[in-house]
Amino acid sequence: MSISKGHVIIRASECKGCQLCIEACPDHVLKLAEKLNHMGYKPATYTGEGCTGCGICYYTCPEPGAITVFKGWNTWPENAMCPVCKKETKVYHGKNGKDVVLCTECLNPIS
Repeated sequence: MSISKGHVIIRASECKGCQLCIEACPDHVLKLAEKLNHMGYKPATYTGEGCTGCGICYYTCPEPGAITVFKGWNTWPENAMCPVCKKETKVYHGKNGKDVVLCTECLNPIS
């Protein structure tokens, strides 16, 4: 199992697929999605592992709110269902070991 030092959430609904974040990522952990978003763009997506939490993608992105970077978070292969948007999300463990569950689509906390 690969454990990353950071995690990137890209809101597909906000991304216009300009690829600036993909080109800027020093760890090459971002790519274009296969499916179009509701605006007709292929949004950037996180490959799921290898993020260092550097934030370069966040600072490169011209779309406010499209990218959220979590530093010092570990991703484990556990899933939870978001009660808000009804999509599956992953469980993230913080530095203090406390589980924090965030939906990767709507960014709402899941209790």
